[in-house]
Amino acid sequence: MTPREAIVIAQSKSRDLIEVVPNANPPVCKVMDFGKYKYELQKKEKIQKKHQHVTLVKELRFHPNTDVHDFEFKAKHALQFLADGHKVKATVIFKGREITYKEKGEDVLNRLIERLSAVAKIDQPAHMEGRALIIFFAPDKAAKPKPETKTTSKPKNIQKVEHAKDENAPRSAEDVQTNGVRKS
Repeated sequence: MTPREAIVIAQSKSRDLIEVVPNANPPVCKVMDFGKYKYELQKKEKIQKKHQHVTLVKELRFHPNTDVHDFEFKAKHALQFLADGHKVKATVIFKGREITYKEKGEDVLNRLIERLSAVAKIDQPAHMEGRALIIFFAPDKAAKPKPETKTTSKPKNIQKVEHAKDENAPRSAEDVQTNGVRKS
């Protein structure tokens, strides 16, 4: 129908003529209340935002001489970030003359690659950017990360030791009231 006829029909029903799909040939229009149409669009956008997943890039910074404990601590953080679905950017920063020992930085990244290989894949290979060696990891959808649980149970080989009462220890009020005779 022609646009003029559609406008007349919309006005007779005291509604608006809304163009829904302008790129179609011919354009698709609806006869409805414009306020209601805007509200429905806002609802759809809100639902889409709700179901949208935002991936963040978390950065870990190392040095060529990063110690074992520090490395393990940061690797655990990387595992947690990957388990949460974030990407991880590992950076080895070279200060001063450390830049001449790039192989030490590559060793640190190779250890990290080995450590994260079960739950991550390399998104971008290692490359130099100025005085930093950088690599990106993305969570591997195929691999299921094992959550690390902390155990607080006591070892089974520890036994309780009963302490014998000391004869010279101070007596309680109950002991004093029973004329100094201790109950065993």
